[in-house]
Amino acid sequence: KRIECRFPDASSNPYLAFVALLMAAIDGIENKIHPGEPLDKDIYALPPEELANVPSMPASLQEAIDALKEDMDFLLRGGVMDEDFINMWIETKQEEVDAIRLVPHPKEFELYYDI
Repeated sequence: KRIECRFPDASSNPYLAFVALLMAAIDGIENKIHPGEPLDKDIYALPPEELANVPSMPASLQEAIDALKEDMDFLLRGGVMDEDFINMWIETKQEEVDAIRLVPHPKEFELYYDI
């Protein structure tokens, strides 16, 4: 078996993404958190009712920010990251989300511009 991790966004800082992933793995090992049963199926071919039982990552930057606010203690262990840095990152990313909310999505514009 193998572990496959595809979720870090291509625009993410690879160093921060790797540190966060590694710290989460260490947290799981130290706290004996069961990773769940292996999924030996093509996730893209699962029927909706089966897919609903598969844990998923945040679907938006806002969801990711909210998840980080709820659970960031594991990143602080050993002084790998500090709380000021994480809070600054959350604040910066929240500003990005808020700025995007002020502008209509291109599809929204396409659908409603000429009404």
